[in-house]
Amino acid sequence: MVTHMEDLCVYADRPFAFVARYLKRRALPHLVILCAVLGAVAFSVSTDYALKGVVDALSKGPDAGLIWGALAVLIAFIAADNMLWRVASLVGSFTFVGVTGDIRRDLFRHMTGHSPSFFADRQPGTLASRITATSNAIFTVENMFVFNVMPPCVAAFLSIIYIGTVNLTMAGVLAGIFAAVVVLMFKMAAAGKPLHHDFAAKAASVDGEMVDLVGNMPLVRAFSAFKREYKRFDGTIGVEMRSRRSSLLYLEKLRIVHAILTVFAVLGLLYWAIIMWEAGQATNGQVVLVCTLGIRILAATRDLAVALVDATQHTARLSEALHTLLQPHDLIDHPEAMPLSGTGAEIDFDHVAFSYPDGRAVFTDFNVKIEAGQRIGLVGKSGGGKSTLFSLLQRFYEVQGGKILLNGQDINRVTQDSLREAITVVPQDVSMFHRTLRENIRYGRPDASDEDVWKAAAAAHCTDFIEALPEGFDTIVGDRGVKLSGGQRQRIAIARAILKDSPILLLDEATSALDADSEEAIRHALANLMKGRTVIAIAHRLSTLKDFDRIVVLEGGRIIQDGSPDKLTHLDGFYRELMKKESMSMAALAAA
Repeated sequence: MVTHMEDLCVYADRPFAFVARYLKRRALPHLVILCAVLGAVAFSVSTDYALKGVVDALSKGPDAGLIWGALAVLIAFIAADNMLWRVASLVGSFTFVGVTGDIRRDLFRHMTGHSPSFFADRQPGTLASRITATSNAIFTVENMFVFNVMPPCVAAFLSIIYIGTVNLTMAGVLAGIFAAVVVLMFKMAAAGKPLHHDFAAKAASVDGEMVDLVGNMPLVRAFSAFKREYKRFDGTIGVEMRSRRSSLLYLEKLRIVHAILTVFAVLGLLYWAIIMWEAGQATNGQVVLVCTLGIRILAATRDLAVALVDATQHTARLSEALHTLLQPHDLIDHPEAMPLSGTGAEIDFDHVAFSYPDGRAVFTDFNVKIEAGQRIGLVGKSGGGKSTLFSLLQRFYEVQGGKILLNGQDINRVTQDSLREAITVVPQDVSMFHRTLRENIRYGRPDASDEDVWKAAAAAHCTDFIEALPEGFDTIVGDRGVKLSGGQRQRIAIARAILKDSPILLLDEATSALDADSEEAIRHALANLMKGRTVIAIAHRLSTLKDFDRIVVLEGGRIIQDGSPDKLTHLDGFYRELMKKESMSMAALAAA
């Protein structure tokens, strides 16, 4: 799947090739639409020629017996014109919608394959809006081409052929006028691309700002910051409105230029047709044909010009979105990557060097080996490298030097899916979906039975508060679990980890959000969970690490202490000082 998604990167600056990729997937229905539209336009233009036959039949009087045949041809052409449009619209309603679904699926999968640094530098709302904007833009452009761009082009071509049956010179002049107007409109539309691109970028930033505000509404309330956020958002909207207004005014200028050219061309055509009629060079029907088809040709330049400038605006938004979304993935499976093998969980950081994309160096020559089944506590000041170690083990970033071995296999040479299947994380900031409690717990193992879910919840001491809820396990937890307390969210995360049952367990302050009454019970649940597993835990409260096999103290990306809790307690250094501070803090709380 990753390789398939990587192919999308070649389309980052090729919007038309990107669209063509999805048209090929549904080639047959697109061919049906194309044939139906071409046929409809041909019958529509031929209707004017059939009308000429009706006028000429009327001119010859009823004795000629031509009128009913001419009317039959006219009615047949009108019926065929309307029915073919309906066929094109019906097939298009399925096909065009299907294309937008294909595009959104592929773009979403490609976006989710990016590394954490990609998401750290961009607003989630902006990314989501660009996926929607891309599919909407392609839907609009495809509809425009089929129903607004192609028909006037074909209609103009056929009209010129029919006019050529009356006067070749007139047909040539009209062809020249049509080509000149279209070229002029297209060049003017292309000159406005920077305005349309600027509007596309500003529109995406507004979407991102809104999602960011909604996601942080508790923070806004806590600081009573509605007025200043309204002011900030008003400013963002104002910038977007000015950009959109500039884009629309430019489009209106194009329409005004086209309107002036069309008026003069129509006047010239009518004058020419009447002169031919006065000179006996054209019949009544031919004058009607020339006038109706001439006006159709000039109207086609208007329709085509409007469609082109509108398509230019949508193409600009499409180009901007593709350029943002279709960046190459930082982390991809090696071509020879194999699934992780073995049942153990020995971890070895071997001469690892790592710096973040912004240049912050964390590790230069880092070495630590963790035996299978060993429980390791990571301790140290903020910025020492504890969280980075977690990220590197899960391969959220690539190391610049050395390697990380899991069961003797370099994690850069194993598939990412198999690596993360072997690791369970219980984070400090718990992530939850706007789904039921059952679904959130089952996320650890999608094929788990309801009984397995219940057992995991019981082991994590969740059943007491879940059963107290009106809908129990079927309770919707709200956005990011907002309906639950911090301690309840933490216990759901532990239940999810118990259900996943991986050989490696990463605990990031897993008991930090729990109240005093439940903390001890959860510690026992975690103790059962940790049996037989390799455990690495980040903790600031050393009491949670008292039963661990080993404590590793990090400072500035280096190991400054490494040993059992009992050993480090009797050695001068960071760990002992931290123990003293924690003891004094607990004594002060007890005295209070």
